Amino acid sequence: MKSSIPTRTTVPSLLDRKNSKEKISVLTAYDFTMASLIDSAGIDIILVGDSLGCVIQGKTTTIGVELEEMIYHTKCVSKAIKNALLVADMPFMSYQISPEQAIESAGKLIKAGAAAVKLEGGVHMAKTVSRITEIDIPVMGHIGLTPQSYHRMGGNKVQGKSSGGGAGSREKIIEDAVALEKAGVFCIVIESVPSDLAQEITNLVSVPTIGIGAGAGCDGQVLVGQDMLGMCLDFSPRFLKRYAEIGITVKSAVSDFIKEVKEGVFPAKEHSFSSDPGASNPNPVSHFDKKPIFGNAKSLKH
Repeated sequence: MKSSIPTRTTVPSLLDRKNSKEKISVLTAYDFTMASLIDSAGIDIILVGDSLGCVIQGKTTTIGVELEEMIYHTKCVSKAIKNALLVADMPFMSYQISPEQAIESAGKLIKAGAAAVKLEGGVHMAKTVSRITEIDIPVMGHIGLTPQSYHRMGGNKVQGKSSGGGAGSREKIIEDAVALEKAGVFCIVIESVPSDLAQEITNLVSVPTIGIGAGAGCDGQVLVGQDMLGMCLDFSPRFLKRYAEIGITVKSAVSDFIKEVKEGVFPAKEHSFSSDPGASNPNPVSHFDKKPIFGNAKSLKH
């Protein structure tokens, strides 16, 4: 059983967790506040995913996310990290052109505060992965449903259901996993594949596997933070479990705020300042005047 006292997650420690069969928890975060809360709760890995294209930017796919945007969000999240391993996604066309381009992009994300990068693809990306890991930048792989391949797959569809060796087949996904392991990844995300296939891959490779829509047999699980908190009210795929209904809570709170403003109930006297020179103001005027409230969060610098 995991200790109640959070310990710093590192790349080497993840292999130890696979060997000891201690499950690995992963959530996405894209901003300081969310990352602070998730990190202080004891999450193992925080992923700054290019899923921010959909969750934060309102895009229909992750394809339009730019490297500069990933760097910005990685910087924001990195300020909150104390215990989790911070992994940043490499967005579409930031690594596919050449291994040299991939190394440069990965280096920018590491300089922004990430401890590792994640990229999509198996056999065809193995050479690129190898080049990145050769310069000591840890790489997390991603196989199965790869969102940047949206158009090739004809949408976000379950992969590995058929046999035959073609793109998206069971044999191809296994081949991708083996190729990534040989290329030096420290971890592999397996997305939206049958649970028995994910279990087979998990047993086959020596590095941890992180599932999303891939069953309970993986070494760990990842979800988008906003999804598991119920903040995206119209998104409920089969693989998702909501651990809260924050979206409903937010809508209710905003409705209460609107009502009190219109009725003149807010702000009350206790929420207002006095011109009396002797009046005290024990509360901070802005976020910049207070210390972080998240326990583990690092102080903001201005």
